Amino acid sequence: MSERWVTFDRFGTLVDWRSGFARLLLEVAGDRLPEFLQSYHRHEKIAEEVRPHRLYRSVLETAVRRAAEELALPITDEQATVLARNWGSLVVFADVEAELAVFRDAGYRLAVLTNCDRDLFAETQKAFRQPFDLVVTAETVKDYKPSFSHFRHFYRVSGVATSDWVHVACSYFHDIEPAKALGVKRIWIDRDRTGEDRSAANAWLPDARGLATTVTRLMDQSA
Repeated sequence: MSERWVTFDRFGTLVDWRSGFARLLLEVAGDRLPEFLQSYHRHEKIAEEVRPHRLYRSVLETAVRRAAEELALPITDEQATVLARNWGSLVVFADVEAELAVFRDAGYRLAVLTNCDRDLFAETQKAFRQPFDLVVTAETVKDYKPSFSHFRHFYRVSGVATSDWVHVACSYFHDIEPAKALGVKRIWIDRDRTGEDRSAANAWLPDARGLATTVTRLMDQSA
């Protein structure tokens, strides 16, 4: 019998990056923070598409600088690197560790498919009680989701049978859409209440509570 794997997007799914980014960028944006965050996310996507591949810490800095420039806000070199320098301060959602414990007790293997770099991921890993079995970073595959590269690399390295794999993510754009295109079973943890089409996922949850039960149900359906 093949090992059962659950893969996760890290930020937004397991780690509260939205609140963390808002807190860290407040010193740059001040009372224009909502505008700044919108600009930042737009420029982050653009920076990720640049070739050759750039490390995520470079993407972070570029997006911060361009957002500041777009809004005509002054910015120092120290402020431009605030996200990468404080990466370890991003916190794990309170509903996550209990579900991860259920997975581990049931014998699941757990992996992360993340758009960050290996050194940044190492900082985030310190916030979790146990390490993950496999980590696929953008630095490893030289690409950023929603590209299929993370998924294909995980499939090759893990040797998983597709019937024994469920991907869990918050981001509709970065994860749910590519997982659907590849035929990977997927659970959408819609923490952001984006209003996207829930039918694109095999299951929808408002947060991580009950996730392990939902994953097992999907696995058993395809057994």
